[in-house]
Amino acid sequence: MLDIKWIREHQEQVQTVAEEKGIAFSVPELLRWDDQRRALLQETERLRQERNRLTPQIEALIREQGPEAADALKNEVKQLNRRLNGLEKERDEAEQEYRRLMLLVPNPVSPDTPKGRSDLDNVEVKRVGEPPTFEFTPRDHVALGELHRMIDIPRGVKTAGARNYYLSGAGVLLHRAVQQLAMDLLAAKGFTLLEVPLMVRAEALVNTGFFPLGSDQTYQMAEDDRWLVGTAEVPLVAYYDREIVDLTQPIKLAAASLCFRSEVGSAGRDVHGLYRVHQFSKVEQVVLCENSLELSEQLFQEITQNAEELLQLLELPYRVMTVCTGDMSQKTYKQYDIETWMPSRSAYGETHSSSQLLDFQARRSNIRFKARDGKLQYCYTLNNTMVASPRILIPLLENHQEEDGSIRIPQALRKYMNGLERLTPLDLRE
Repeated sequence: MLDIKWIREHQEQVQTVAEEKGIAFSVPELLRWDDQRRALLQETERLRQERNRLTPQIEALIREQGPEAADALKNEVKQLNRRLNGLEKERDEAEQEYRRLMLLVPNPVSPDTPKGRSDLDNVEVKRVGEPPTFEFTPRDHVALGELHRMIDIPRGVKTAGARNYYLSGAGVLLHRAVQQLAMDLLAAKGFTLLEVPLMVRAEALVNTGFFPLGSDQTYQMAEDDRWLVGTAEVPLVAYYDREIVDLTQPIKLAAASLCFRSEVGSAGRDVHGLYRVHQFSKVEQVVLCENSLELSEQLFQEITQNAEELLQLLELPYRVMTVCTGDMSQKTYKQYDIETWMPSRSAYGETHSSSQLLDFQARRSNIRFKARDGKLQYCYTLNNTMVASPRILIPLLENHQEEDGSIRIPQALRKYMNGLERLTPLDLRE
């Protein structure tokens, strides 16, 4: 939540960013409610002072002349109380509307973020590796999964509805292998690994910027103020909620967790296979640092490179994209998406994302650090999807397939796959 003083000084900028990010928000409306709540607060305080001034006079009149002598002042106090009750209700309504609008204020965007309306306007930063060329008709990941009996979507739909699946056998091993490789890489780079809650209070989602605008993507526990997280970013940031942290060195956290998303608004999009599902697993990086743009940019490049290193170990071709204003969320200052080549789509598909958030989450969460001048200031936060599965299985299976349906296992994964160098279709083994 940005400071109202800053918003007043940058009204045009805030309104422009809101429109670019597609947020239905009006700066003038916010400022009107702010003016109204301030005026009501001042008037309420004035009436209270007036009531407090009359109270000793009433007591003095009662002592000196008897109860009847204070009747006029008593009636005046009653009138003041009635007006105060009405004003307090108006003030509470104004405060509630002001806070609702403040939660819609977007984070500014970096000067090097391209303007655009959708992911079609994202700009390529670099490309690594070449898409494979096949001398045969390649299978998609669903066909490969069925051939190896490692992916069962029909039974997933039967059990849990659309966008659900079962993994079995080698599918489970691969699913866990990529996550463990990611966690091992991050541990070696000094990240603290955490096992995190998957159910959080609404406050944690508000503080991290996923509510109110993302509430339709989140599953709520029935009759309970707890919600299933769509990313470990939420509990990782909330770990330091309302704390003063030591940022002598940046705090680097990572977690592997299940994630849940309702995918509201995605009807008809990516309905085939494992690209867009309701339940998945993700390894997430979260970093807290001092409020320095230079340091934040350095760490942003670092966490992005961590994800790139993983893709290189998986021997997958990919490209890095700068995300445009219209494809960014409310909370994001700067974002890169990493897209991995998926032969069945004849295109790159998003598999990773890195974001700088400045102090957006820290202000909401009240996470501060003591600066060099001794003053408490809000820290900056960053995050990155190190890997998400089963989506990563799409390029992993499709890029490494062979004509007979066998799948080559990248060297880096073999130690997690009981030393297997390739997966052979079951019908070739029988």
